[in-house]
Formats: sequence, C-alpha cells, structure tokens
Amino acid sequence: MAESKLPTEDRPRLVCVSCGYIHYINPKLVCGTLPVQNGALWLLRRGIEPRLGFWSYPAGFQEWDESSEEAACRETKEEIGCDVMIESLFGVYSSARASVVNVVYLASLLPTSPPPMTTPEAIEVSAFEPQDLPWDDLAFPSTRQVLLDWVRRSEKERLPGV
Repeated sequence: MAESKLPTEDRPRLVCVSCGYIHYINPKLVCGTLPVQNGALWLLRRGIEPRLGFWSYPAGFQEWDESSEEAACRETKEEIGCDVMIESLFGVYSSARASVVNVVYLASLLPTSPPPMTTPEAIEVSAFEPQDLPWDDLAFPSTRQVLLDWVRRSEKERLPGV
C-alpha cells in the first residue's frame, strides 16, 4: 500500500501498488437505543472495554446482515437483557476522524420484555431521570452529546404550549 492522489478521487488514498485496490478508511456504524420507561432512561455501566465501568446507553456495531434498527434492538437485548420497540430516530452523531458514526433511536420497553438486567456486557443497569444522569462517569464524548440532547428534548416536552 502506498498513498497516492488518483484522478478519480478528491484526496490521497491508500492504493495497492500491485493491483490498484483502493483501501478506503471509513467509519463503522454503531447503533443504539435510548430505552425510556416512565420518563426515565435506562443506562448501563459497561462490563467490557473500552471504557469498562463507565455509563452508556445500549449500543454496538451493526452487522452486515441487519438494519440499523435491528442492530440497535439486538444490542439492547445483549447489553441490558430487554426487548424494545423503536419509536423514532433520535439522532445521528459523528465527528471528523472518528472511527464510528452513532445512530441512536428512541425506544420503549415492550410490555412482554423482562426488566433491564446486568449481563456480561453490563455490570450495572439503572433508570435515570434527566436531572440524575451520571455526567462525571459517561463512557464516551458521543454518550455525553446524546444525553445532553435527550435532556433538552425532555425539558421541551414538559413545557406547556411547546
């Protein structure tokens, strides 16, 4: 591989000098949910690296054979043991030179779902009201941005006439 400026590309790319294959460096999709129940948001304290022991919403990498919605629901089941229904797209979060793009959905627990629980990926789970979020112990900068947006939207929904 060597970095080359190709006439068909807008920037230098890594290109195989033998066959001409272009190796694109692109972010991966991380899909997750904001599982809300009675106005509180379920979060997990991560049981795995990276950021073991820090709080996040359930999320993980999308597999090639699933939609982003399916990935978000699967990750929620894997991480906090419950089944959710996607309510709406909450937001898409990215930043320059980040290795992931976060796709986040607002979700509700299905009536038939077991309650959120610890799993090998979550050493603790808890439901947080907007004013009680663990701001000093969040796993990632993207977690902070998502939760800030959730708090802002929660506040707007509580205001009469908005």
